[in-house]
Amino acid sequence: MAGYKYHAIDTDGRVSQGVLEEDSPRQARQSLRERGLIPLEVELVETHAIAAPRLGRGRVSALQLALLTRQLSTLVSAGLTVEESLDTLIEQSDHAYIKQVLAGARGEVLAGQTLARAFAAFPNVFPDLYVTLVSAGERSGQLGRVLERLADYTEQRQALRQQVGLAFIYPAIVSAVAIIIVTFLLAYVVPQVVDVFRHAQQALPLLTRVLIAVSGFVRTTLIFWLIGIALGIWAARIALKRPAISLRFHGVLLRVPIVGRLIRDLNTARLANTLAILTGSGVPLLTALSAGSGVLTSLPLKRALDEAERMVREGMPLSRAIAASGLYPPLLTHLIASGEASGRLDAMLERAAAHQTRELARQVATLTALLEPALILIMGGLVLVIVLGTLMPIFEMNQLIH
Repeated sequence: MAGYKYHAIDTDGRVSQGVLEEDSPRQARQSLRERGLIPLEVELVETHAIAAPRLGRGRVSALQLALLTRQLSTLVSAGLTVEESLDTLIEQSDHAYIKQVLAGARGEVLAGQTLARAFAAFPNVFPDLYVTLVSAGERSGQLGRVLERLADYTEQRQALRQQVGLAFIYPAIVSAVAIIIVTFLLAYVVPQVVDVFRHAQQALPLLTRVLIAVSGFVRTTLIFWLIGIALGIWAARIALKRPAISLRFHGVLLRVPIVGRLIRDLNTARLANTLAILTGSGVPLLTALSAGSGVLTSLPLKRALDEAERMVREGMPLSRAIAASGLYPPLLTHLIASGEASGRLDAMLERAAAHQTRELARQVATLTALLEPALILIMGGLVLVIVLGTLMPIFEMNQLIH
């Protein structure tokens, strides 16, 4: 049986779509008619990588992929075959795109392909790391256990990403609101208030005169600032597409005192977690290093890992190869050395990943605890200066009257 994507009209004239499992397009159309639907289009869900984009531009989030993986792990561990497990997932999934992908993967499995090769036909859903682990699970006969670890890994990675992202949402919002409020006060409020005192030919205080000058500068150059910022962002995006410039920029980020450490710890946690699950699933070390390079976002760290992979291929221990660049934390290299000496590399890598994750969470919590009040104080200070600049002439006028 194969998967067929269909569009049909029901008796009320409403268009419906979905995926059917039938032996031929003719049987798929007959099945639709038996359901009271008039088939408009019945198309085979092709499963080769070149045909995968025809499924549409669907998207599967990390949480959806983790849930799908955990369900597949449960079914396989319960003794169901891969085909039966995919059938069950197709039936219970309420996500149209996931149904199409699973139907396509099931068709590949029925055609004699392994589950890993079936998933490899959909690289926009199943990344290389995912496919590598599934392949390792099939070779070792522990597919259910590997899928369970893979689900844990996907959930942990998503949780780590959300933790880092959410920690900076509040400071970003406060900063954006502060910029908008200060710009609005300087561009619109201050000129209207100060104009009253200007026409009164009153000698204005120094703070007020400075405020008037800044306000005039903002009003006359605001549009140019906005255009300049937009052009700067556009130019930066174009420039960062060049490998040399992007590598240099990432290197500068690693040297920034606080930001660099966060980037290093985040990438180290990802790498240690990835290598732990790969080596623990029986994947060869060189293959694990190649796959681990794909989860790194910092180009200097990625290049250092590629160089370490070359050294390991030449016979150097992994701990020495990782330490050669000097970019990775010493704790990681020491734990790897301990794992190599004891033959428990995967366990030591898991310990390193747990430590780096805890350290990253502590740094993020400390940074946000300092940033939030600092941003509020800066915003309050700016508003206070603007308010004082507009109110000081009033205070002086009241003193002259009295």
